[in-house]
Amino acid sequence: MPYINIEAHLPGVTGLLEFRKDTSGPLRELTQILLRGHSTLSEAERELIATVVSSKNECVYCTTSHTAAADAYLGENETSKKVKENIETAPVTDKMKALLNIALLVGGNGKNVSPEAIQKAKDNNASDMEIHDTVMIAALFCFYNRYVDGLGTYAPTDPVYYSDMALRLKEKGYYRPKDGYEELKNKQL
Repeated sequence: MPYINIEAHLPGVTGLLEFRKDTSGPLRELTQILLRGHSTLSEAERELIATVVSSKNECVYCTTSHTAAADAYLGENETSKKVKENIETAPVTDKMKALLNIALLVGGNGKNVSPEAIQKAKDNNASDMEIHDTVMIAALFCFYNRYVDGLGTYAPTDPVYYSDMALRLKEKGYYRPKDGYEELKNKQL
């Protein structure tokens, strides 16, 4: 049960963002830019960054949400599963392995990111922008993980909730729907 009064049909970060619409606008904009804006990293790769950080931080809601979003972009669910289990053996490029490892370092403490980790990413053709955005996405999801768990929000157990959310995120991005979330009131969580 959430520690503050948020709408029952809006679990996880969605309810929190609706609670403070004045602060959610800039957060949604930043998330949209980082995860859906112009980048040499694909949307799936950026969702995998959010996934591994959220998984490391043990945030069930964010891990499940961004795993579903990555799966929607990838068209399969093995890659996201494998990056959560072991980045080094996951079916992603060496560049992505290096970036995901940087993301995990950020997830623990930004000071954990070493010159060696950065050099490994550069040696695998990661650009400065890709490294920057990886660190920023990782830091953003550390924030979201702590926001969601720090206020005790609800994480649905029904996988359909997350697959529906993934489709919304893929089709409409991270912006608040024009008509809000009224359609979710009638769905069972």
